[in-house]
Amino acid sequence: MNLEILSRRWSRQSLAVQFLLAGGLVCGVAMLIVGAFVTNLIEASVTRNSAATTALYVDSVIAPILPDMQQNKVLDDSITRALDETLGQGALGQRIMSFRLWRRDGTIMYSNDPSLIGKKFPVNEDLKAAFDGEMSAEFNDLDEDEDVESVAERDSGKPLLEIYNPVLQPWSGDVVAVAEFYEVATDFQKSLELARLKTWLAVALFTVTFFVILSFIVLRGSRTIAQQRAVEKQRYLELLGVLNENRTLNRHLQQASNRVIAYNERYLRRIGAELHDGPVQLIAFAALRLDSKTIVGAISSPEKRLQELSLIHNSLGEALREIRGICGGLVLPHIETLSLSEVLELVVRAHEQRTESKVHLTILQPDISVTHPVKIAAYRFVQESLNNAFKHANGTGQEVRQDLNGKLLEIVVTDRGPGFDIDAINTDQLGLLGLKERIESLGGKFHLESEPGKTTLKMQVRIDDT
Repeated sequence: MNLEILSRRWSRQSLAVQFLLAGGLVCGVAMLIVGAFVTNLIEASVTRNSAATTALYVDSVIAPILPDMQQNKVLDDSITRALDETLGQGALGQRIMSFRLWRRDGTIMYSNDPSLIGKKFPVNEDLKAAFDGEMSAEFNDLDEDEDVESVAERDSGKPLLEIYNPVLQPWSGDVVAVAEFYEVATDFQKSLELARLKTWLAVALFTVTFFVILSFIVLRGSRTIAQQRAVEKQRYLELLGVLNENRTLNRHLQQASNRVIAYNERYLRRIGAELHDGPVQLIAFAALRLDSKTIVGAISSPEKRLQELSLIHNSLGEALREIRGICGGLVLPHIETLSLSEVLELVVRAHEQRTESKVHLTILQPDISVTHPVKIAAYRFVQESLNNAFKHANGTGQEVRQDLNGKLLEIVVTDRGPGFDIDAINTDQLGLLGLKERIESLGGKFHLESEPGKTTLKMQVRIDDT
């Protein structure tokens, strides 16, 4: 369970955090391993070089004193006194704490500790290597497992460099003895500690620099990935929003299609009703007058005939005017080449001429370029709004205002009529459904507000979307 929790927490971290944690741990372990390895190599190399120098120096001092070791298995008193004087005085006496001369069988032929001379000890690995011709050296490596002859050196508490140096026969080069001595290595210890410190600092500096450079690269890459993820997420959200909008628009389109079909049917019935209630009645009246006995009786009376013909002529003329008015409302004038301001002036002047009412037109942004569908929507919007204002508000205080807020085109039609309750009236009866559908098909919005003394209709369309 704990592993699962840690795994989930780990996976929730960013790539940069994961790298900093894992990379920092790996680099730390690598630094310790490499530092320890390099330090050991340097320590072994420095120890061997220092021991070789000391061994060469000691060998150069005692070699002339020693007899032929192949012929003499025991040192006489004169040689022993010479070694005591040489190893106990001067610079060599200050550097060498103890000295032993070994035979191959483990017998000590000479020691500056007289109690050890002639004693025989087990041959350790260092002695074997020295008798094989290899010099060996160790620094401060005297532990409890050492042979009994190293007790004094171990208990001294001084930094010691233990050296096993083979003694060679000058003319044959054979190893005839091994010189074991312990050098007081205070200066060597300081140099070795300084070398260790520099080595660890160099390894740490290299590791930290390497990790910082990699961290910078990873952080920059992680930041780029995070930015790309944010962009992709934003694009995904935008695409999701577009898909939702498409679904909504598709649903609205289906609903609008159904409403348009119903609206067209009602509009046709409305046209039929207007034709029936207006021109048809007038034409029927004229036909009735032609078929009546009055026209027959008026044949003998020129005055009555002229009066009856004038009545029929007026009725037919009025019917013709109403038919033209209805047709004029159905067919748009040619507005393709007109600007939006000219279209608004055209529909306003046509309304004023038809209704003999006054409309105040305000155009705040005359130089606006819009598409033909927007011109048609604007024409029909102003036409229907003014017709409703004339029909329901007697044309009182009719105003048309056009403005541009950024990319949003606004056309507002107001009147100063009595107003009405929007919730209590069916807007389909006002002929506004078609306008609403037409404006929304362009991505625009239709607003209707009414209160006592003022009614406002507004259309808004973004001209960069048209």
